[in-house]
Amino acid sequence: MLENCKSARERWGGVSEIIDRWLHTRQALIISFCGLSGKKTFTDGDQECEEQLRELCQNLIDYVSAGHFEVYEQLVLEGQAFGDQNGLEQSRELYREIDATTDIAVDFNDKYLETDDLSSLQSDLSQLGEALETRFASEDRMIAVLHTAHKNQIA
Repeated sequence: MLENCKSARERWGGVSEIIDRWLHTRQALIISFCGLSGKKTFTDGDQECEEQLRELCQNLIDYVSAGHFEVYEQLVLEGQAFGDQNGLEQSRELYREIDATTDIAVDFNDKYLETDDLSSLQSDLSQLGEALETRFASEDRMIAVLHTAHKNQIA
């Protein structure tokens, strides 16, 4: 029994490290988003703006990819390991909310990787900001129901 507790702590404690790295990536995304959205005007050929936009797109794709290909999978595996059917059901609903924001993020990235036209950047940033706010709230709830809920069982 003690061995099982030790392996659970090692296994799911690693999920905390994955989440911590991911949340650090989220912070970089927020900083780059705020830096760019704080500009009053966007002019074609503005090198600083274009660099900030490239950085935002890179942070955006890094963050979204880590969520889909690393974090969510680990959270679901943890919920399954603890037999948390309620948490898994809640996570499916949360994933649908998250997935809807993925399309907005990917479309934003694709658009601004292929164009120098910044005329609609302000409105696109606004739409992206709303999607990120929804995404972050849903992801935080997913962490709460599939990871934080098992904290006492891991310790």
